[in-house]
Amino acid sequence: MVLSLDEWIWRHEYWFPPGITWEDMKETEEIRYPRPRDLLLSVPWALLLVTIRYFFERHIALALSRKMGLKEKTRLKTLPSPVLEAYYVAHSKCPKEGQLISLAKQCDLPSKQVERWFRYRRNQDRPSRSKKFCEACWRFTFYLVSFFTGLAVLHDKPWFWDHRKCWAGYPQQPLLPSIFWYYMLELSFYCSLLFTLPFDVKRKDFHEQVVHHVISIVLISFSYCANYLRIGSLVMVIHDAADCFLEPTKIFNYLKWRRICDTLFIIFSSVFLFTRLVIFPHKVLYNTYYYSMELYQPFFGYYFMNGLLMLLQLLHIFWSCLIIHMVYKFILQGTVWSCAWTLSSQRRTHRASRWAPRMCAPVRA
Repeated sequence: MVLSLDEWIWRHEYWFPPGITWEDMKETEEIRYPRPRDLLLSVPWALLLVTIRYFFERHIALALSRKMGLKEKTRLKTLPSPVLEAYYVAHSKCPKEGQLISLAKQCDLPSKQVERWFRYRRNQDRPSRSKKFCEACWRFTFYLVSFFTGLAVLHDKPWFWDHRKCWAGYPQQPLLPSIFWYYMLELSFYCSLLFTLPFDVKRKDFHEQVVHHVISIVLISFSYCANYLRIGSLVMVIHDAADCFLEPTKIFNYLKWRRICDTLFIIFSSVFLFTRLVIFPHKVLYNTYYYSMELYQPFFGYYFMNGLLMLLQLLHIFWSCLIIHMVYKFILQGTVWSCAWTLSSQRRTHRASRWAPRMCAPVRA
């Protein structure tokens, strides 16, 4: 059963155009082609990146945050309540109205105060600014290294300038050592992000991020096995371009350096919208849909690759809508990065200051 499943997965009809088999992709002393087993190297590399990240965040990013004057928010600590704490831990962090009334009766408190107790208790569990700062520093460091690595690898490649050459001689395109290591670097990073997902800061687009990471891993892996290395390398360098500006924008937002944050936010928005909504559809999607058809008839790999790229583009559109909304807020209010978050934070602080004497005591997070 296992053997038949393995044979079914690796049928050459799924991976290569008609007339090409795995026998045609055998390595010689002079020419090396991508082999699926090479992808196993990404697992130990991903674990190595997780280890490097741990030491980087603990010993470099955290020290940098203190040196740059990062200030933590003053949070309100709830007064001890064994009944409410037990319910919070064992049942729900967001009890419904009927549950709030029941808990209020047990504690002999107004239901509004119980509701606020749970809100303040949830705030205590939110990640600190220093944790967000360290995560952003790590991602910025990687994206910067990855982007310039991609440019160094691709700048002298003919398909980087003439995208029709992505298909010259396909699929019998030799695997270059520089492309191999660039692929392993990117694949290992996205695998490491999946490994650390339960411990990272959970953001509003958490589910979209999970989908993005999974699609990226599948896309990189499939493109490697099917020898879509040229088009795959273009996809990776295009994505890293905007991410190099996203993470420092977050860093300076946490530091409250508003002018720098404003500038970086505008640059990031421009680069993201241009690379994801203009360059990616024109240089990648059009390339894979139409230029490849000039050489061979569609096959399973053609549809699968383009399907993943279209899913990726849908995520681009989703995030572009969020960014455009943030730019609109920025123009109207003239504030920094995520104006809505700043305003909501001010409203929470205002409400907390009114009820602090009754239910909470202020502490430094």
